[in-house]
Amino acid sequence: MYEIPPTAAMQRWSVSVDGFRAIFACAPWLEDPTADRVLPRLWPGRGLGVSDADTAGLAAAVAETMKAPSYWTASHRGGRSWQEQPWSVARRDHDEGFVYFAGPCGEPEPTAGYRPAYHLPLALRDLRGLRIRLAAYLRAARVPG
Repeated sequence: MYEIPPTAAMQRWSVSVDGFRAIFACAPWLEDPTADRVLPRLWPGRGLGVSDADTAGLAAAVAETMKAPSYWTASHRGGRSWQEQPWSVARRDHDEGFVYFAGPCGEPEPTAGYRPAYHLPLALRDLRGLRIRLAAYLRAARVPG
């Protein structure tokens, strides 16, 4: 396992790569029992959610991870074509201030619903699709209208 060197753009995100998966972690804003309100959310095997404020940092962390040699090895072994998009368009929950993406995050479990998580495990081969969806969301969020 190795760590992706952090950049200022990654903000509170850190990434470690283990084999053919990346594990994204976001340090909570708060260090108290209410910290789970701001932690990323995971629905194992179904999707992820991040605070709107953490979306740009996650996009930067994904971009940095895609520079690693292991990403290129994984994407050439079992990468998806541009037509096989595993990630949904972003869905923003205005009441919670979270952005959700349905897609292959974590290992599928029989549990239902999103729950706070310190780590978001993603297959390296799926990062490109997530990066595209994050960039599209960030672009749309900046454009008034």
